[in-house]
Amino acid sequence: MRSRRFFVIGLLAALLIAGVGSYYASSHPDGLEFVAGETGFLDSADEPKTGDSPFADYQTSGVEDERLSGGLAGVVGVALVLVLAGGLAYAVRRRGSPDSSESTD
Repeated sequence: MRSRRFFVIGLLAALLIAGVGSYYASSHPDGLEFVAGETGFLDSADEPKTGDSPFADYQTSGVEDERLSGGLAGVVGVALVLVLAGGLAYAVRRRGSPDSSESTD
């Protein structure tokens, strides 16, 4: 029961940080993009192959409000990581040896 409570509190905190925290995130470019702009080779970069994806550039396509768009992208990212990590943990747990549930007293 305590582990479930810990999980739920952690999930809510992650969603809150991703959804609300991104509302206050900086609008300045990330470190690599900043350095590329400062050194003058930003214009020579190719467009990313994922540039037309639904969550490209930390935004949600189809949502006009920039801050809401970023918040939604963050929440979807948290949910996606949760599903992938949960699925991996479930698969690894299920692959354990059949004798692992028995006591060896």
